[in-house]
Amino acid sequence: MNESMTLPLHMRRAGFDPAPELGTLRDEEGVRNFKTTLGFDAWLVTRYEDVRAVLGDAERFSNDWQSRFPLPSTAGKTEEELARLRAGNLLASDPPDHTRLRRMLTPEFTLRRMRRLEPRITRIVEEHLDAMERAGSPADLVSSFALPIPSLVICELLGVPYADREDFQRRTGKLLDVSAPPEERTAAQEESRAYMAELVARVQADPGEELLGMLVREHGDDLTTDELIGIGGLLLVAGHETTSNMLGLGTLALLRHPDQLELLRKEPEQHIDAAVEELLRWLSIVHSGTFRLTTTEVEIAGQVIGPGELVMCSLPVANRDAALLPDPETLDIARGAHGHLAFGHGVHHCLGAPLARMEMRIAFPALLRRFPELRATEPEAHFRSFHVVYGVSSLQVAW
Repeated sequence: MNESMTLPLHMRRAGFDPAPELGTLRDEEGVRNFKTTLGFDAWLVTRYEDVRAVLGDAERFSNDWQSRFPLPSTAGKTEEELARLRAGNLLASDPPDHTRLRRMLTPEFTLRRMRRLEPRITRIVEEHLDAMERAGSPADLVSSFALPIPSLVICELLGVPYADREDFQRRTGKLLDVSAPPEERTAAQEESRAYMAELVARVQADPGEELLGMLVREHGDDLTTDELIGIGGLLLVAGHETTSNMLGLGTLALLRHPDQLELLRKEPEQHIDAAVEELLRWLSIVHSGTFRLTTTEVEIAGQVIGPGELVMCSLPVANRDAALLPDPETLDIARGAHGHLAFGHGVHHCLGAPLARMEMRIAFPALLRRFPELRATEPEAHFRSFHVVYGVSSLQVAW
């Protein structure tokens, strides 16, 4: 990792909080031009209402920005090759193509469908708590609990062999580390695609009950192989990276706020739903979501931005905006935080949000119930500052 690299503006944090300069930017300017990790300039949008407006307007703010601002990893590729690479990636598509893909996937992520997974997720959580208890105190909560639980859930849901998890976690870690050399990130991306292509070929030959199998059986004539590879790759990365970091960072946040932890431990049934929403808002582990490309001249916070420019939304600082709720800097699990932008907003609102919420609703109370004396054993936290998804790389705990 290149430690001398300066963190781009939108990724700067101070522990759990957005960097103070981001709060100042939101309160005084609202939007500012900055240099991204890709070397392009972009406009950073920071206010809650403005971020919501950008994310909610797919016509004026397009997700198809790579056609105008190609990535270093796509240098030398033909238009046909680029189209194949982008196929199935909901984060790089606009309606109507995005609408078509999303319509096929949405039934698999409804609350009703997620409730069918609840007993299995509960068993997975309890099995990992059993293993922690057997191994004894102390333990690394990330490697023993926060990371394996969402990984196992998404592997089972997609039909990915859990035995492959170390390899795909290694590749994903490299892919999302902005301080890694571009050639290493490109190699990780190509390896990930090759892995998913192999898996899709196996599923096409013998579709099972998993999500990829369902897509082949029910939509095989409507989805190309490249689209299946793109969908599978996106869901695999998003399915384990996000929730695992919420479990690790969320537990640390509760341990650092004993009054909030005690409230949730004593009355989990009463507080867990609101606690999950508040932790999502307060931590906002996804710094920004994807770039948006302006398709016309727009005005944000008094700043006129021309067509064909990049716009990025700062989710952590928008979720700490007093326009969303009073006293936004305080972690208060009793209030919930409905309307937060941690899962995005609009047509690209996170498809897996019901699954992530369910995993957290089950995992946090189970952890606190099993280990009522849980405590962090290190004064310093190991934050993943250079990662696209914020979190802690390890969390040593005892009980």
